[in-house]
Amino acid sequence: MGYLKQKKNKRYNYTPRYYKHEGEGSPFEIKQRFDDYRSTIGGNKNMKQKFTSAWDEFKNSPDKAVNRRVSIIVIVLIFLFLLIIDFDLTIFFS
Repeated sequence: MGYLKQKKNKRYNYTPRYYKHEGEGSPFEIKQRFDDYRSTIGGNKNMKQKFTSAWDEFKNSPDKAVNRRVSIIVIVLIFLFLLIIDFDLTIFFS
């Protein structure tokens, strides 16, 4: 009665063709491109810890011009969104 037993998967000893074995880690490991440069990744944090670490990374960035540019782009996009939905912008200007 071998019909009721589940079939076991075969195991192969596969190593990729161009894999270097000198401490580079597993070739099957999925790693993001900029993980080495970020401080916001890591263990399971709650929402407040994630926000404060992201804010510290944004605030202590070595390139202040990029932060200013991103802030200006966000403000312009919010302003355009308010114009599109016909929000009364006269409350901001006297």
